[in-house]
Amino acid sequence: MASTRRGPSIEDVARLAGVSAQTVSRVSTGAENVRADTRAKVLTAMDQLGYAPNHAARALRNGAFGTIGLLAHRFERTGEALTTEGVIEAARAQDYAVTIVDVGRTDDDWQGAAQRLTHLAVDGLVIIRAETATPESLVLPAGLAVVVSDSRLVGRHPAVVADQVAGTQVAVQHLLSLGHRTVHHLAGPTDSEPAAARAAAWARTLEEAGVRPPAPWRGDWTAASGYARGRDLPDDVTAVYAANDEMAVGLIRALHERGLRVPDDVSVVGFDGIRIGEYTWPPLTTVRQDFHTIGRELVRLVLEQFRTRTRLGTERVVIPTELVVRGTTAPPRA
Repeated sequence: MASTRRGPSIEDVARLAGVSAQTVSRVSTGAENVRADTRAKVLTAMDQLGYAPNHAARALRNGAFGTIGLLAHRFERTGEALTTEGVIEAARAQDYAVTIVDVGRTDDDWQGAAQRLTHLAVDGLVIIRAETATPESLVLPAGLAVVVSDSRLVGRHPAVVADQVAGTQVAVQHLLSLGHRTVHHLAGPTDSEPAAARAAAWARTLEEAGVRPPAPWRGDWTAASGYARGRDLPDDVTAVYAANDEMAVGLIRALHERGLRVPDDVSVVGFDGIRIGEYTWPPLTTVRQDFHTIGRELVRLVLEQFRTRTRLGTERVVIPTELVVRGTTAPPRA
C-alpha cells in the first residue's frame, strides 16, 4: 500500500530554525513575546518548508481566526476596488487574511449576505459603500466588530471616510478662482452617499460665492455616462466638476469629438485621483482621495474593537483629500 506523505510539522520548522517547538507555536499564533530576529528565522523556515499554521487550532486556543470579512457590492467600480486593495494590504501587514462577500442590490441580497456572515470564521467586518443597505436590511451577528466606509451605516458603526466636503469645496473654488462664472456638476447616482455629499457641497460652495447652482446632471460613475453627458453638453458651459474621474474622462472624450477643446473651451475637474488621470490628454485635474490610508484605518479600527472587546460607537475618522491641478483647467475664454 502507498503511504500517505505528511506535510512539514512544527518540529521540522523548529529544527530548521534552531529553536524550540514552543517558540514556533508562539510565532504561528502571533504572540508578541518573541524576539524580532527569532521571529524572522522561524518565518524563513516556514517558507522554506512550506509549513502552514493550523488557523482553526489557533482560533480554539486564542479565540482569533486571523480573518477579516469585507462586505460590499459593485467591486468593479474604482472606489470599491482601490479601498479593497488598501484593506487587503493593511490586513496582510497584521498577518490577517480577508474574506470577501459580494452583495447584489436588493434588500434580499443584503439579508442573504448577513446570513452568510453568521457562518464565516471572521474576527471582524469591514463594510465598504453599502449604498442600499439599512440597519433593517443588514442585521449583523451580535458582538461582531464592525467598521464602515461611505455607506448609509455611517453613524451606527465606527466609520472611515474621505473628506468629501473639503475636496469638493476646493475643486469648485479652484474653478471660480480661474474666472468661471459658474460651475456645472456631473453628479453620481442618487442612491450613493458619496455622490450626495459631493453634490450638496458643490451647491453650498456656489451659494457661498453668490452663485445660484445650475441643475446638476446625473451619471452612474462610469466613463460611459460621462461620455453620454458630454455629447449634449450645452454650448454655454465653461466649467464642469465631475463627481469622479471616470465620468470626467468620458466627458472629455465626448467634448473632443464635438470639436471642443479642454481646457480652452471647457475646464473639467474630477474626483478620486486614480492613476489613469495622469496619462489622459490633457492630464486630469482632480481631487485625490487616499484609498490606501482609508483601508489601513478601516483595518485598524476593526482590529482595535476585536482585540479590546470594546465597541467604538460612532467614532468617525476623516481622511483628508488633495486638489491636484494638471492640464484640464484654465481661465475661460475672454
